Amino acid sequence: MPKFQPRRVLTGIQVREAMRRQVVALEKGIAARDSVRHLIKYKINALLVTDSGVPCGVVSKTDLLALMYAGLHPQTPLGDMMTGPPVACFPDDLLDDGLEMMQSCGIHQLFVIGASREQVVGVLSYADIVGLLYRYCHACRQSTRGRSPADALHLPPELTVQDVMSTDVQFAYEADPLYTVIETLTAKSLGAILIYAADGRAVGVVSKTDLIQAWFHGVRPDAPAADVMSTPVQHCRQNAKLIEALQLMLLQDVQRLFVSAGTADQISGVLSLSDAARFRSGSCRACAAGRLLT
Repeated sequence: MPKFQPRRVLTGIQVREAMRRQVVALEKGIAARDSVRHLIKYKINALLVTDSGVPCGVVSKTDLLALMYAGLHPQTPLGDMMTGPPVACFPDDLLDDGLEMMQSCGIHQLFVIGASREQVVGVLSYADIVGLLYRYCHACRQSTRGRSPADALHLPPELTVQDVMSTDVQFAYEADPLYTVIETLTAKSLGAILIYAADGRAVGVVSKTDLIQAWFHGVRPDAPAADVMSTPVQHCRQNAKLIEALQLMLLQDVQRLFVSAGTADQISGVLSLSDAARFRSGSCRACAAGRLLT
């Protein structure tokens, strides 16, 4: 019998084609408070920790939130709170394998190493994978862009946000203390949480970045969520084309969009970069055979 070989957008693509070559690293003796500037400046979820230049661990936004929640001193050295060793892959590994590794380890980025583990040559994140997906799907021959309506009838149906989004929307209220928000983000492994007003309107979002910025500026964990939330709620319609939503996320450099059934007050789901990466398509169902195995 013929052997079936599933085809995905990422099939055959190596990590080196998507990874970023800028690696943000700090020595383990640096204070946790000083690491916040680097996480925010470079818009990353985690940074590499080194010991005399040799990689020894990782400090993520989640680690900093744990520090904030536990009330530890901002001058705590990174070496006392890092996790490690860094989870890594090689530049010539398949991108599909890198994605599977990120999913199985529950992390949002991989470090890419060269000839030895001491030589870190890049970083691979969900944003990098989705950016590559967007470029490939945007240029795909199956795309309906520039085609007549008659020709488009013979192409796979385009994906909408509703096809990919998660309907499990976690939320808190404006008056809830920040430690409640931290508990939810940590327990659910989320990057952000929706904030509702007392009357049930979606009025803002609190992300891990918002929380570590608040900690950096001395905001206490018992302060209300309203004090640090970002407004307005960045959202898209659930019937919007997936490729348009991904373009919006990449252009605005955001990790997620909340999804509305109508107005911003009617939130029905959330679309994250990790959702899009796991689905392995940015445009249509041309790669459905591969997705059935994910």
